[in-house]
Amino acid sequence: MRALVLADFWNLTVDDVPEPDPGPGDVLIEVVATGICGSDIHGYTGENGRRVRGQVMGHETVGRVLAIGAEAGGELAVGDAVAVNPVLWCGTCRQCAVGREQACPDKLVIGVTPQLRSAFAERMAVPARNAVKLPAGMPIEHGALVEPLAVGYHALARGGCREGDTVLVLGGGPIGQACVLAAQRLGAQRVVVSEPAPQRRELTARLGAAVVDPAATDDFAASVHAALDGEPTLVVDAVGTSHTLAAAFACAPIGTTVVLVGMGVPALDVAAYEISTKERSVVGSFCYSAAEFRDTALWAATVPDALEALVEGRTDLDGGPGAFEALARGTDPASKVLVFP
Repeated sequence: MRALVLADFWNLTVDDVPEPDPGPGDVLIEVVATGICGSDIHGYTGENGRRVRGQVMGHETVGRVLAIGAEAGGELAVGDAVAVNPVLWCGTCRQCAVGREQACPDKLVIGVTPQLRSAFAERMAVPARNAVKLPAGMPIEHGALVEPLAVGYHALARGGCREGDTVLVLGGGPIGQACVLAAQRLGAQRVVVSEPAPQRRELTARLGAAVVDPAATDDFAASVHAALDGEPTLVVDAVGTSHTLAAAFACAPIGTTVVLVGMGVPALDVAAYEISTKERSVVGSFCYSAAEFRDTALWAATVPDALEALVEGRTDLDGGPGAFEALARGTDPASKVLVFP
């Protein structure tokens, strides 16, 4: 079968690779579409050190069931449209027992763990419990958005977002967009997004958020407060740099929770007094639980117009190398590009 292979950093090739070898508890999936994630781009360039040469990447995936292993259970049928939860968990550790599968110490992640053949390919095999059936009538390509949407939902849940909140999201990229939709899903009254890129500001505005250009104001906090008609009750940093965390502190009143879900850099300069003297909570957020992924797949079917707005580019495997290079070099401003094998 054909797949996108990371032949070297900055060099993707379309190659023939071995067919998947499903186990008795697995399902074989014909991949319909896989989203290009920011972490894939950083892996492509070698920036994040989490991808290796020769790897097939991809983890934001939707497909159709081609075959079901003898021990895979009876929930799925051949032909079902499924979103793939890329987190493979052990199911027996303390974290798995309390529904925090993403914290399993023995977890593997499709698209990250090199030995796992991943989703920028024509077919893939995954454990049956990781294939989440999509509701009937849902546009199948929207299933490729479930994974980033679940990341955003987990971040807002970690922040305790509730009905009536006013939420500031720093960053209008794919995870920031997912955070906007998650805030709305949880009943936030107002959401404002800080984003310097015009195309991303326009997209988040179409999602129903107010927008602020941080480069166009001399008083960032005042601009955010004006857009929210008051101070934020929750702040989400979907970028994850020292600059954006400082911007979060500049806007957040005493006692506010700041959720750090962006991973722009591996180390941050943190103004400790901004946390201690103002009694703020900085909460980390990574990935999602299996239940949150399943619930998000169901919820995603209820907002087709919003999800359609998120997809700004489509290509096939042959166009994949060019799409990666354009995104990495910034010549393509698209937030989300889907690859259709």
